Amino acid sequence: MSNKKDVCDIFFCDPKIVDRQKEAVKKTEGLASIFKLLSDDTRLKIVYALSQEKELCVCEIATIIGSSIATASHHLRLLRNMGVAKYRREGKLAYYSLKDHDISQIINNALKLQEKEAILNEKRE
Repeated sequence: MSNKKDVCDIFFCDPKIVDRQKEAVKKTEGLASIFKLLSDDTRLKIVYALSQEKELCVCEIATIIGSSIATASHHLRLLRNMGVAKYRREGKLAYYSLKDHDISQIINNALKLQEKEAILNEKRE
């Protein structure tokens, strides 16, 4: 038996729940790649900026995130290869936009969660 309070003292599983959830969690397969893509601060900033505007050129993105054009292009290429962003050329400029704005919901939900955590931390102090 464990003397820790954050684990069970005995091993017990409800087989109905386990069987149901084993099947249900299969839905999450492949989702880690999206979170991995967004786990980089630079890419997260880029996706957030793109979610706030219809489109942005590479120069604007680089300036917004405070990076070189090469760094911004590298991250934009990754976002494009993962199917998150798309681009179009207009003369000598390359414009990027989100392929689907559903990804911005993930960021907005995370921002709301962050705000709630900040409020809870203030109340604890």
